[in-house]
Amino acid sequence: MATSSFSSNEIEQLQKGCYYEWMSLQAKHIVDLKEALTSQRSNKNDRKLREVVDKIVNDFQKYTERRSELSHRACSSYFAPSWNSSLENGLLWMGGCRPSSFIRIIYAMCGSQTETQLIQYLLKIDENVHESHGDGSMSALTSTQLGQINELHMKVIKKEDDVSKKAANLQEDVADMPISVTAYATDSVEAGVVVEDALDKYEECLSLLMAEADELRFKTLRKIVEVMTPVQAAEFLLADKRLHVSLHEWGRVREERGLGCGCGCARARG
Repeated sequence: MATSSFSSNEIEQLQKGCYYEWMSLQAKHIVDLKEALTSQRSNKNDRKLREVVDKIVNDFQKYTERRSELSHRACSSYFAPSWNSSLENGLLWMGGCRPSSFIRIIYAMCGSQTETQLIQYLLKIDENVHESHGDGSMSALTSTQLGQINELHMKVIKKEDDVSKKAANLQEDVADMPISVTAYATDSVEAGVVVEDALDKYEECLSLLMAEADELRFKTLRKIVEVMTPVQAAEFLLADKRLHVSLHEWGRVREERGLGCGCGCARARG
């Protein structure tokens, strides 16, 4: 869908709709993963698990592509989305999660005893789901798999740093744009053609950066799934989905209680 004919406000509404469609799809993914893991425990057949995992990865790619389509004229909306809670916005990196956070979830899932309660919550399916899946479960990651994941982690962190540096340079470049001179030279708050062109260029560069970050998120997710067995991939995706959905809910509840930020603005809105 071409967005050039839409106003910024209309595009933001499309972005919001895209996000809520994705959140609904994630809720469905959780159900599908639960059912597939339960079925695999009974029949030891990985085919259904692999189908569900592949579909989830493909759905994420489609979501990032749709975000890219909607970002060209109003990309800044993604960096502090009105549809997010302040908690979620405080955790954003380049309009989404850090790709390295995927790997930290893996470390948590096969890590220390102090993280056990969190993992039990994230993987909560039913009272029997924590029965052993055999050698394919997250608790049975091999040394080869862990080595591949660690290598991926190092590469992802470096790429995150590269994108962050580009974002910092872009922010600094704002001071060099014509808008800084215009702001100093006139008392008028009405943006002229030069200013509008500069801001459009900034949005375009921001959109390219977010697309680069989204690509890194997708490639990291895909690589993790490739390294893992179907059971491990499903367990990882289930934990990731539950964390994302839970953060959204926790942020919403905190804002309803007036805990969204230190200034108490959420309470004032009530």
